[in-house]
Amino acid sequence: MNLLRRLTLRQLQIFTQVAQEQSIVRAAEKLHLSQPAVSMQIRQLEEATKQILFERSRSGLSLTHAGSIMLQHAHRVLGEVKDAQESLSALTQLDAGSLTLGLVSTSKYFCFQLISQFKEKYPNIDVNVVQGNRKKLLRHLRDNSIDLALMGRPPKDLEAIAEPLANNPHLLIAPANHPLRKGQKLDFHELRNDVFLIREAGSGTRKVSQRIFEQHLFQPSQSITLNSLAAIKQGIMAGLGVSLLSLHCLELELSLDRVCILDIDGLPTDRVWHLVHMQRKHLSPSAQAFRTFMLENTAPAIQKQFNHLWHKKRGRLKVSGG
Repeated sequence: MNLLRRLTLRQLQIFTQVAQEQSIVRAAEKLHLSQPAVSMQIRQLEEATKQILFERSRSGLSLTHAGSIMLQHAHRVLGEVKDAQESLSALTQLDAGSLTLGLVSTSKYFCFQLISQFKEKYPNIDVNVVQGNRKKLLRHLRDNSIDLALMGRPPKDLEAIAEPLANNPHLLIAPANHPLRKGQKLDFHELRNDVFLIREAGSGTRKVSQRIFEQHLFQPSQSITLNSLAAIKQGIMAGLGVSLLSLHCLELELSLDRVCILDIDGLPTDRVWHLVHMQRKHLSPSAQAFRTFMLENTAPAIQKQFNHLWHKKRGRLKVSGG
């Protein structure tokens, strides 16, 4: 089969939207098309590929194995077209264009302020934000559906470039009335009776926690898995348990004394924020401008936002380096 003669970019756009919505009806609404028009394009795509791309059931649509493979390639094709459009537009409008940034949930507590500053400098550049855990962002990088990703641990299994931005200290956070809140240089094993709140599989925060447990030869006797950072913080404030979290997601809770930092020997960790893009990725002028802006401004912005909070709550901690 000769897909080059039978496929259209519009079909790929419609296919990716249906895959995202898992519904012909919702995809048609998002694309401002009629339901029969969307159904026809999907049918023509299945005929062109000679594959069934969706399984249909009462609960909606789900990708078949062939559909999952097709989606990966569709994202890459559409991403390359977007890159070409950005590069050509930049020939006449150096300060215009768009970029897509992937954020892990912890980074949003400081990154939106930086995006706002970037928009002040480049008002004609559109910044699209995709949020998800580390596993999700790695998939988006691989599929070329995002330009850059902001995350903690750089990927080892991707041909990617990871540039350090700033320190990202992780600490043990507990309810404000925790009995060990005034202790100094505590050992992890003094928390053997505490419940640890842990992020879901695929989360970078979960991987940090697991590595710290291994370093301290410690295994929580009780743990609860929660699928969002907000849920973990709510659980701590409610007295449900303790957790290892980045200082950068706790500005409000620490300022209001809703949680406390436990002084654990060996903490905070020496973690770093990274800006990541694929080696094969040709960054558009817009994405390149954002990359340069983040490399120059992230560390000073974090230092200004969080250093005073740390000094007030526990002691001295450098959070500005990259």
